[in-house]
Amino acid sequence: MATPSGANAIRRGIRANLPSVPVPTALVVQNDPDEPAARLGDWLVDAGLSLRTVTPYDGSMLPGTLEGYDALVVLAGGMSVNSGPTVAWFPPLRALFRQAVSAGLPTLAICLGAQLLADALGGRVAPGDAGPEIGPALVAKRDLAARDPLFGPVPFTPDVVQWHREGITELPPGAVLLASSPKYSNQAFRIGPAAYGLVFHIETTPDLVRRWAAKDVDELDRFGVQRERLLARLDEAHADVEDVWRPFTRRFVDSIRSYQQERTATADRPPGGVGAA
Repeated sequence: MATPSGANAIRRGIRANLPSVPVPTALVVQNDPDEPAARLGDWLVDAGLSLRTVTPYDGSMLPGTLEGYDALVVLAGGMSVNSGPTVAWFPPLRALFRQAVSAGLPTLAICLGAQLLADALGGRVAPGDAGPEIGPALVAKRDLAARDPLFGPVPFTPDVVQWHREGITELPPGAVLLASSPKYSNQAFRIGPAAYGLVFHIETTPDLVRRWAAKDVDELDRFGVQRERLLARLDEAHADVEDVWRPFTRRFVDSIRSYQQERTATADRPPGGVGAA
């Protein structure tokens, strides 16, 4: 039986003989200057992912293809999916979503990003009859989430942060519903093997939500949101969100590595498969 030091030497030898795999890279689309990746970006980098952020709201161009990327992450924004031609980058972003789903590219879309993902693949987004969801909240996993590689370990009622006025009224064909809330049934879903949409937020910080609350003060008052109660809960709620969604983020990065390794193995496979002359 190998001693601990001997076992470590064996592992080092194995790693030394493994082919070098580059650090996986994600294209991050930030739709709004007030809605950055925030701590989600930190979690992704800590888990070993390299990020290339594009900010189309300032005129930066989205790439026409996802070639060279190992994942797609699309963030939130204050605009509506149904804004039409007033948001010039929505059509090319929808095209990137369709490319990602077709290729099985690991994809994570947050709030507006999730609504755009659903819309791009044949779902529907509309203002919710129940009014906005705002502030710290819980969602509930659906039965199929138990078998999902990312959602399986998530608690039955995970903590999230809500900040949206529209909902996904119809999921795309073939989408798997993963989480719901009493107001909006389509809170989290997966399309294909690896494209995830989260209508709620996991990326925020207390300071970021405080800025949103200050910016949307008139709307919060109009809908009867108790701002003092909302703001008082932010620190505790964000600690609970991190407990659940930071491990979720690590599993997402693990899925990216698996996708990257499989793609590399397929590219290195000789024509005709194993045993080809």
